[in-house]
Amino acid sequence: METLGYTKETLAYEKAVKRVKELKGFYGNLTSYCLVIPFLLVLNLLTSPEHLWFYWPMLGWGIGILAHAVNVFGIGKEWEEKKIKELMDQDAKNIKTL
Repeated sequence: METLGYTKETLAYEKAVKRVKELKGFYGNLTSYCLVIPFLLVLNLLTSPEHLWFYWPMLGWGIGILAHAVNVFGIGKEWEEKKIKELMDQDAKNIKTL
């Protein structure tokens, strides 16, 4: 079945490419976090051990990584796919009734 010049294989490929980009972005973010936070800890302990500040960027960035993980792996993906299908079905019904 061909729809507007796109085959099922093309659409599946594009979806897979998008998913790989999402995963690559998340793992890049996580890798950066795992490299930068220990550096900040050492920097903090060497420059001002009496005042610990490294946990603020660790906490803020950690919350960002958690949100990124939920977006990439979490609950939203299944709901998003169902909602897209539902809206496409509604549009198809509306076109048929015209």
